[in-house]
Amino acid sequence: MKEQIINVEGMSCAHCKQAVEESVGQLIGVTEVVASPDDNQVRVVYQDPASIDNIENAIFDAGYEVV
Repeated sequence: MKEQIINVEGMSCAHCKQAVEESVGQLIGVTEVVASPDDNQVRVVYQDPASIDNIENAIFDAGYEVV
């Protein structure tokens, strides 16, 4: 298992949190995802076949920017 904390721009509310968690959580290999709008961070625990690129793309697809 790998753990990554990703800085994300644009999250500001509970809906933002839910959108990011749902998008990233759908990836095969992601076992835990916790978005924090207050900190503008997403903590992800994952294993193969998920990758940091897949996770960042899922965040982007949810409408937010990885910084």
